[in-house]
Amino acid sequence: MTFSWPKNFYSDGIHGQLRRNPTKPDLGWLVSTKPARVAGVFTRNTFPAAPVQIDQQVLRSNQPVHAIFVNSANANAFTGATGLANAYETQKLVANKLHTTPAEVLVVSTGIIGEQLPMEKIRRGIERLQASAPLNLAKAMLTTDTTTKTAQVTQADYQISGVAKGSGMIHPNMGTMLGFIATDVTIKQGLLQQLLRELVDVTFNQITIDGDTSTNDTVLVLANGDDWQAEIKAGTAKYEAFKADLHQVLKTLAIAIASDGEGATRLIDVHIMGARHSASAQRVAKSIVGSNLVKTAVFGADPNWGRIIDAIGNVGEVFEADQLSIAINQVPIIVAGNAVANEGAATQAMQQDTIVITVDLGLGTEQGQAWGSDLTYEYVHINAAYHT
Repeated sequence: MTFSWPKNFYSDGIHGQLRRNPTKPDLGWLVSTKPARVAGVFTRNTFPAAPVQIDQQVLRSNQPVHAIFVNSANANAFTGATGLANAYETQKLVANKLHTTPAEVLVVSTGIIGEQLPMEKIRRGIERLQASAPLNLAKAMLTTDTTTKTAQVTQADYQISGVAKGSGMIHPNMGTMLGFIATDVTIKQGLLQQLLRELVDVTFNQITIDGDTSTNDTVLVLANGDDWQAEIKAGTAKYEAFKADLHQVLKTLAIAIASDGEGATRLIDVHIMGARHSASAQRVAKSIVGSNLVKTAVFGADPNWGRIIDAIGNVGEVFEADQLSIAINQVPIIVAGNAVANEGAATQAMQQDTIVITVDLGLGTEQGQAWGSDLTYEYVHINAAYHT
C-alpha cells in the first residue's frame, strides 16, 4: 500500500541546509487544512527541549491546531532563553506562512543537544515548504535512522496514518523518538488525549534501545474530522474499532523503531504471559528487552537463558521459580522451573532476524509485550562518532 495522509492533510520535507548532505531532507511539516484537535505525549526527561515546552503549552490551551513543523540535525535542547525564543520564532514563521496563529502550530526538533538553531536557514526553509510526497516528511525527521517508518490503516469511513523516527537514545517514558499521527475522524480532544496516553503505554513506552530517555521525545495525534453526527464516543463499538486501529498504527511504528536500533542486527520481541497484573507483565517484558546482557546474547546468537532469568528477577517482584517457563522462538528452554536440553535447537533459533522470547510466569492470566534490538559493536561505533 502506498503511504498517504487522510483527507485534508498534506506534508512536505526539504533540504534546508541543516545537514551537510544535500540529498537528505532536514525540514518538514504536516498541515491540516481544517482545524484539528490534538493529543500529545512528551518526554519525562528533566531537561525537556524548547519545542517540547512550547507544545505542552499549546496542548494546555485545548485549542485546535493546523500544523506540526519539524527539523532534524538540531534538537534545540539545553539551549536556554535563546533556544526558547528561537522555537517561538519558528512557530510564528510557520503560522505566517499558513496564515494562521502561532498558537495553532506545534514545533518539534531532533538532533544535536546544546547547539542553537541556525535561524537564518530555518527562515529560508520555511518559506520553501509546500506540499509534496508524504514520505518526504518521514525522511526529514531522520537522524541516525537507516529507514523511514510509516504505518497506515484505512477503513470505509476514516483513515489513520503515521510517521515516526527513532534509532538511538530510545527508552521512552512518554530517545530521540518522534511520532506524528493524523486521522480524519471526529473525536473530542479530551477523549483523544485519554486514548493516546493509554495506547502509548503499551506501544512506544514498551520499546527500548539503549536505556536513555531523550530530551525531545514527542508523540502527537491530529484529528480534523468535523462531522459531529458521526462523532466517536467512548463506550461505543465505533470507539473500540478506532481504538484497535490506532493501537495498530502506534504498535507498527514502535516496532519499526525497535527494529532500526543503532547498529542493530536483530529485533527482540518479548511476550509475557501468566502475570498477576498487566502492569507487572509490562515491567517484566521491558526488563528483559532492556537488559544489556540479553541484548549482547542475542547479538552473539547465544541462548543464555540465565540472563533472561536475571532480568526477570531484577524487576523486584515476587515470582515462583517452579512456575516459570521460557521459550525462544518457540523452542522450550525452561518448563515449570526446569531446564530443557534443547541447546542445539535454541542455538539454531537464535540465528533468526527476530528473536521472540516467550515467558509464562504461571501466576495469573495477564499479558504484556516489549520490543528492542540487540547491542552490537556498530552501536558503540555510531555513538562514539556522533558529536553531542
